[in-house]
Amino acid sequence: MRDDNLQRRETIRQILRKQLVATQGDLRGLLHKKGFRCTQATLSRDLSRLGARRVALVSGGTAYEVDNVRVGAEAQLGEVRDLVLSVGSNGLLVVIHTVVGTAAAVGAAIDRARLDGVLGNIAGDDTLFVAPARSTRADKLAKQFQQVFVKRG
Repeated sequence: MRDDNLQRRETIRQILRKQLVATQGDLRGLLHKKGFRCTQATLSRDLSRLGARRVALVSGGTAYEVDNVRVGAEAQLGEVRDLVLSVGSNGLLVVIHTVVGTAAAVGAAIDRARLDGVLGNIAGDDTLFVAPARSTRADKLAKQFQQVFVKRG
């Protein structure tokens, strides 16, 4: 497989994880802006190989998702990024420390994101305990939250 195929698929993965994409036409347009040209048939094969699927949105309509990350999950969680101070794990639970008085808002955003690896969460004033689903390790879930919440550079 050529490197450009791998690069295109990785770009598709990044796009679908970060924003709502309702149609293959919309996705082709986004890829075009990033310098990738492909036919609908190629795009369809790429989506299949990535395991992408169309899901119904709570607000109506459908969109693509990939990697079991709910559509728009990163965007929803990104809305509360500035409220999160740190993310850690004790091997059983994920512990998220927030700005005082905002743990409930962060917990609600996690609930709305409907992440497959999250069983539920309990929020205090500035601390949130997130229980991973049975098939998810707490340290892996903590890393996922760190990628979304922890400020870079």
